[in-house]
Amino acid sequence: MDPVRNPFAPGAGQRPPELAGRDREVDAFEIVLERVARGRPERSLVLTGLRGVGKTVLLGELRSMAVRAGWGSGKIEARPDADLRRPLSAALHRAIRDLAVQHPRQERVDEVLGVLKAFALRASPDGARMRERWQPGIDVPVRNGRADSGDIEIDLVELFTEVAELASEVATGIAILIDEMQDLRPDDVSALCAACHELSQSRMPLVVVGAGLPHLPAVLSASKSYSERLFKYARIDKLDRKDADFALIAPAEREDASFDAEALDQLYERSGGYPYFVQAYGKAAWDAAPTSPIRAEDVALAAPEAEAELAVGFFGSRYERATPAEREYLRAMAELAEGTDEPVVTSTIAQHLERKPSSLSPARDSLLKKGLVFSAQRGQIAFTVPHFGRYLLAST
Repeated sequence: MDPVRNPFAPGAGQRPPELAGRDREVDAFEIVLERVARGRPERSLVLTGLRGVGKTVLLGELRSMAVRAGWGSGKIEARPDADLRRPLSAALHRAIRDLAVQHPRQERVDEVLGVLKAFALRASPDGARMRERWQPGIDVPVRNGRADSGDIEIDLVELFTEVAELASEVATGIAILIDEMQDLRPDDVSALCAACHELSQSRMPLVVVGAGLPHLPAVLSASKSYSERLFKYARIDKLDRKDADFALIAPAEREDASFDAEALDQLYERSGGYPYFVQAYGKAAWDAAPTSPIRAEDVALAAPEAEAELAVGFFGSRYERATPAEREYLRAMAELAEGTDEPVVTSTIAQHLERKPSSLSPARDSLLKKGLVFSAQRGQIAFTVPHFGRYLLAST
């Protein structure tokens, strides 16, 4: 069929396949927006799951909901060992600009922007020369004395309070969305939890929505023991059969096309219900099918193309980041799990490789930091990427 009309190409659909089956999370966030805007207590939200389940797409949808509700909104992606001040300053700058069009007093907006600028300028190390200092691009005078102590926990509480008060003055709120939240530095995680706790106690209209890998709740809990009371946790998993079929059928119907039952059977078996894979196999099947309905033989013909694309763009790009020692560790995990996504006991990896456990610690720790594996529970390790073990056994 016409590849130009392919509804499974990235960005082609009105509602991407990654949002199929996510109505519960969308509805829950709608309630959060309404409750917070009315001054009622509500917890911030944390989305967790493996890669390829659509967390980032869902995060984008939640941000769009906040914008449609008239909230100020900003989104960042955390990076390992990177300072939080710079990306958060840019995100809040965007959020405050959203509020500025609603606020009757520009001088009040400038006042909060001045506090934000003072916060942002602390991202430059003490003693840095003027030309080496980062300039946040906020065109107002700095307001010293708030959110500029250099202690991220104190500064974040003060900054969030200033921004939330500005939002309350126009009867709306602030939503800060953080992708890859598990990559925040420990001090920044602690500060973020403390700020969320402080604002929830005072019922200020600000919510944080984080998304990250399955071990993110453990990261938050290790930072602040009360974090489990600060956030609502939502596990984003693969789609069940009904939702996976809908993710294929609905976009196709918009182009007056369909799938027969056997094609849907094959697509679910090959994709495992993971939204990223559903989209990849759906796109390839569409391009391979000469006419509608798309049949099982079209899926079989298209599968190698989809798998080759996944091998390069989804699996291969991650595998290439691993060192030889790390690849050995990953391969051992795949062999012990027999290509499944099940967690593996770390001590058995050492036995399998005939190595001392301590000698494998650097490889394991580096893989954890790179986000290729996560600690499923104490003494166990698992892939963050679905079907990664199957890929490793087939291609390495």
